[in-house]
Order: sequence, then C-alpha cells, then structure tokens
Amino acid sequence: MRGRPEGAPTGFEERIMTAIYTFDVFSTLDGYGNHTGDWGGYWGKQGPEFLEHRFGQYSEQQRLVFGAATFRDNMEMAAAFPGAFEEPGSWITQLRNLPATVVSNTLEGPVDWPDATIASGDAVEVITRLKQESDVPLRSHGSLALNRALLAAGLVNRIQVTVIPVITGKTGATRIFDGLPDFDLTLLETRTLDGNLQELIYQPTLH
Repeated sequence: MRGRPEGAPTGFEERIMTAIYTFDVFSTLDGYGNHTGDWGGYWGKQGPEFLEHRFGQYSEQQRLVFGAATFRDNMEMAAAFPGAFEEPGSWITQLRNLPATVVSNTLEGPVDWPDATIASGDAVEVITRLKQESDVPLRSHGSLALNRALLAAGLVNRIQVTVIPVITGKTGATRIFDGLPDFDLTLLETRTLDGNLQELIYQPTLH
C-alpha cells in the first residue's frame, strides 16, 4: 500500500519552505536500534529486495547528516572493512559517497570521508540553517542523540522506520525514542520488503 493521506502537505509545498529532513532508522519490533547478541548485521534479516531498495534510496540526490559519534563509527568501520564501503551496487558505498554534514563541536578536519563538512555549534541552529540553505533533501541514518534533539525541535519532516521482525528483550541495546516528548504520527507510505521487513514513513507532529 502506498499513498498520501488527505490534507497532508505535498512535496512541493514542503520544498518551498525548507528542505525535507528524513530521520532514517532501523528498529526491532520492541524499539531497539542495536543489539549485544549474536544476531549479526541487520539482525540477520536482510534480503535482496531490502538491499536493492536501500541502494535506490541512497542513489538519489540528497545530503546526509551525521552526529559526531555515528560519523566516527562509520569512519572506523570504513577503515576496518574498506571493501564494504567500496562494493559496487551497495547502499553503504552510496552512503559514503554522498555529500555529508557532520554536526560536531569536537571533530576537526580534514577527515577520511570523500565529501564531509564539519559544522560546529548548536545542532538545532545548524540544521535549521542547513534546511533553509539546502537545495536537496536531507537524510540522517542513525545518529540517535542528534535526531532526538531535532525531533523535539520540530525539524524532522519524516521518520522512516524499517521494522526488523525480531524482539530483543534480552539483547536489545539503545532505545530509539526514549526521552522524547509525545508525537502524533501520520502514515505517509508503507512497503513490505522480502516478505518480512516493514518500511514505514511517518510525518511527526508534536502532540
């Protein structure tokens, strides 16, 4: 099923105000963004349709936004596993090659990343300005602390949640939405990938 609820802003209406900002996150059914168990990457649930869909999304013209901790993690993984960030047809390769803004008051350039700009200062002010200036959509994968702050400030236009079909009551790590205020969510799109994963795209509104 795909569609737009009646009364929801059109893409054009939103673009004339500011660039669309999407918070893109993987979540277990019980709301965890990571694990300490033996599940492996993607909790072992990835399939060809999911990976192809991710590649398509990250092949679109856009700018990525990272918090400092997530950016450091990605740089460390790229150094440790260079093949994973250079594989043709991989969404991870596309992620690394997209222009990126890193919100950090501790990192200093240059950094080992093809097209990264470090922006210091208050995160809400940095992203408010970036949304006003950017002529392409903005997307942030992970970076939970940063995106919690941006959600609370009303700067996130889309929450894209890929629901991983597992419950990690024992090994779940990092609750995604803890500490946030209450939100109403308007469902904009939904799709099933590989018959098992659910991608849900919501428009959040402070309750």
